Amino acid sequence: MTIDFESVQLNDVSRHFGRRRAVSRVSLTVRRGDILGLLGPNGAGKSTLVGILATLVNPSSGEVRFGEYSPRAAGGELRRRIGLLAHELYLYPELSARQNLAFFAEIYGLSAGAVVDAALERAGLSARADDPISEFSRGMRQRLALERALLHGPRLVLLDEPFTGLDDSAVGLVAGRLRRLAADGAIVLLATHDLDLADGLVSRVALVRDGRLVADEPAAPGLRARYRSVVAH
Repeated sequence: MTIDFESVQLNDVSRHFGRRRAVSRVSLTVRRGDILGLLGPNGAGKSTLVGILATLVNPSSGEVRFGEYSPRAAGGELRRRIGLLAHELYLYPELSARQNLAFFAEIYGLSAGAVVDAALERAGLSARADDPISEFSRGMRQRLALERALLHGPRLVLLDEPFTGLDDSAVGLVAGRLRRLAADGAIVLLATHDLDLADGLVSRVALVRDGRLVADEPAAPGLRARYRSVVAH
């Protein structure tokens, strides 16, 4: 079964870890072409929401829908349509950049050669392709992990603090990559607390505080001031 979807919807979703309420009654829809900035302070529930959307965390209540599909019904075929870049980069330090990407390409049933070469070029790592990534800086590993998450052409792209360790040049490369993904019809969700990097990149903003969604609106100039007025108080 090959599946696809035009939107992802959270309907009154909550997640509790014991007595701790990580996410509380969040309803949110993200569509093709969106770059949604999921913004909030550390501990606001952003990573939990990313985990729920990645089908790695089950909601305690509420429903998640990927178009007409539920995670339980669609199973592994749904996960093939999701790309995730999280705090854990899911790279093997003893392997080279090329070997890492070839491994994940094989998992997705892709022919590794051209796909891997193109990914290395997009990451700016062609010259270091055969070096073990244990020798890479955090920023280089971050760029490689992004391309690892995108090898299979996912419909839904989930990014949890994707700019960690990147210099200004690499930030520009990654931002351009995300814009192209959205223009090509991907659903992009970017969780971050870095307002300066989100400003000018995201097309929509979802602001979370204490596990609750407190605003969902089109991105507009003055993001920092809006964030302070809604989240910081």
